[in-house]
Amino acid sequence: MKKKITATVLSQKEIAPRIFDMWIATELAACAKAGQFIGVYPKDRSTLLPRPISICQVNDKKDALRIVYRIAGQGTAEFSSYQEGDSVEILGTLGNGFPTEGKKVFLMGGGIGIPPMLELARELPASTEKQIIVGYRDDQLFLKEDLEKNGTVYIATEDGSVGTKGNVMNAIEENHLQADVIFACGPMPMLRAIKKYAEEKKIKAYISLEEHMACGVGACLGCVVKTKEVDHHSHVHNARICTDGPVFDAEEVEI
Repeated sequence: MKKKITATVLSQKEIAPRIFDMWIATELAACAKAGQFIGVYPKDRSTLLPRPISICQVNDKKDALRIVYRIAGQGTAEFSSYQEGDSVEILGTLGNGFPTEGKKVFLMGGGIGIPPMLELARELPASTEKQIIVGYRDDQLFLKEDLEKNGTVYIATEDGSVGTKGNVMNAIEENHLQADVIFACGPMPMLRAIKKYAEEKKIKAYISLEEHMACGVGACLGCVVKTKEVDHHSHVHNARICTDGPVFDAEEVEI
């Protein structure tokens, strides 16, 4: 079920340059899952559409959501000014989520695709061996401590300042890692590499596609991905990322 509601900001802080960490008190937390997202509405009415932001964490009481986002434009710049007690209109929960399967898994996040991996690590069974492989630009390792509480963390940085120099695939190779299931969210080049790796290793991969979304509810067809199967809505080989995704079985999409 999705609904538009007025929620309350519990806290907010900048955890890396232009990356903000916000907790929101909302009833939507009760049904939120890792891999889903919410639409956050700017107060500026000249920007009518909500901004899609991934769910980073659900608190234990399931009455608050955490979002971690990067300032990318006017809307997210406005959100970064919100303080404790401010009201915020949100639409949620949107999209599907990650399945919780596998005995020995990779949780792979790149850049602003890292936040969804935290809630997924929390939702996976305690018996699951969680290898969290995350890629950053530099030594601004946002969410590192939170991730370390929920699995074994391997870091790659583009500039080589921390961990493996390069990307998440380089970290897998350098640390000789193996898994039976992959969960991933990040930029498209990273997801293409993961899809290819999963095919070569013959292991299951679930990828969350980052795409610019307009309506967030599947009406505008502004965010589509080519698929093997015919979409029942558009009757072509497309799926809507905002409603059919953002999480897909890597085998089912062409990226």
